[in-house]
Amino acid sequence: MQTLSSKYGKALEVGHLVGSEEIFDGEVQERRNPADHQDLVCRFPTASKDIARRAAQVAKKAFEDWSRRPAPVRGAVLLELARVLTREKETLVRLMVREVGKTFKEAGGDVQEAIDTAVFFASEGRRLYGQTVPSEMAHKELFTFRRPVGVVGMITAGNFPIAVPSWKLIPAVLAGNTVVWKPSDDSPALSYVFTRLFEEAGLPPGVINLVFGGGQESTGQWLVELMDEGLLGKFAFTGSTAVGCWIGEVAGRNLLRPTLELGGKNPLVVLRDADLEQAVEGAWWSSFATGGQRCTSAGNLIVDAPIYEEFKRRFLEKTEATLVGNPFENPKSLTYGPFINQRLFQRWNEHYAWGEADGAKLLCGKGRIMGSNLYPLFKGNPDAGIFGWPTVWEAKPGMRQFEQEIFGPTINLVRVEGIEAAIQAANAHSYGLSSAVYTNRRDWAYRFKTEIKAGMTSINNSTVGAEAHLPFGGVRGSGNGTRESGVWVLDEYTYWQSVNEEYAGKLQLAQMDTAYTDAKTPTNWSELLG
Repeated sequence: MQTLSSKYGKALEVGHLVGSEEIFDGEVQERRNPADHQDLVCRFPTASKDIARRAAQVAKKAFEDWSRRPAPVRGAVLLELARVLTREKETLVRLMVREVGKTFKEAGGDVQEAIDTAVFFASEGRRLYGQTVPSEMAHKELFTFRRPVGVVGMITAGNFPIAVPSWKLIPAVLAGNTVVWKPSDDSPALSYVFTRLFEEAGLPPGVINLVFGGGQESTGQWLVELMDEGLLGKFAFTGSTAVGCWIGEVAGRNLLRPTLELGGKNPLVVLRDADLEQAVEGAWWSSFATGGQRCTSAGNLIVDAPIYEEFKRRFLEKTEATLVGNPFENPKSLTYGPFINQRLFQRWNEHYAWGEADGAKLLCGKGRIMGSNLYPLFKGNPDAGIFGWPTVWEAKPGMRQFEQEIFGPTINLVRVEGIEAAIQAANAHSYGLSSAVYTNRRDWAYRFKTEIKAGMTSINNSTVGAEAHLPFGGVRGSGNGTRESGVWVLDEYTYWQSVNEEYAGKLQLAQMDTAYTDAKTPTNWSELLG
């Protein structure tokens, strides 16, 4: 690693981390501050398939030692990681604001999520339980044990560059696995520093191997294809549904179960009895936190007809007070900053044409914020990066923007009549990640949480947010039913081994030599059945 001076701090020059070696081979890319493109944050190489393969081979070798270390010892490394991350939290926050454009408040939450995850799984090192199972045979004992799956390939997104990787990396290594990790090319500096902090905490070289690069026809594709070479025992991915489906196909033909955390079109329902002040606040945060660049961001605000007009009025007032700008120059006041990259902006910008073509009504928003298209509450120089107006539409089920993930500062208002129509609209798309309902009626809350097709549901809270000890994940187009976080994630990074120990000194055959198979009162069934 080397450092260079840049506009808001040092710029890093980093290489792939494979075992104890830092490798600089590959075409060099740059990551610049998305809020100010004059600020160089990191230079990094692109890994070839040979480098990815080498990383997997190094990980396989490291697995031999790491998997044999007692789980409490592995957990102790994570407790030290929590201490190291806490010490470096301010540094990581500042780097995150520069590298991906998050506000300071959200960046702080991102790093804290990793700290909380490390603390939680440090304790799980002493609770990596199996079970003792009673045998039907005398002089025999049965047991179950969790065993690590081996080398795990990982690809993560850049919108949560520390938190989401921590959900994968921490339980994977706690369970005794080793990793080849390709982070987003939007967050190379953070990924490099995070890996180095694992090593400082005591993780041996080769347990986490870091390779940089892009997705299709680049490092991400090469890493996925290593499943076909038998070099990976597991794959974990956060990203788009389309890519997740392809990874699932490759994993399936190799009889591997991938962890797929994919997109969302998350409904937030406001019923007629809701506390409107609370609902508006939750809907606004669900819509515009991180500039809508969350898989759990609200996609549709489904509002009951009797309160629709009042909710719309209040929500538009709140939206029009949203502060947007360069987070590094406005550390306390902003709601959101720039688009993470040009690709996400282009996809977001397309939805204006979708809405117009489908007949949706634009209530607020004018596309990209620029000096020639200035948002009144913008803070900073809009032409230095890529920023979007907070955008609100009136839309209906069946419209493209109602059904597809947009991944930007856009929300749809959808008018419905009653809870039946609200639940129907909430399920009228192909995703199933997060959801929320605002109501004070317990029966309506019960109906919503039992009838919504989503992996996560909030009652009188937003669609966004996660805690380290609660499972995270979706169904339908949002995932394959696997979960991250909490004790449930251990099922993704271990397999169950059944063990029986024989003390009788002879062969005993279950279901055949078991005492209960002896007939107590014989019946001549051959005579009865003729």
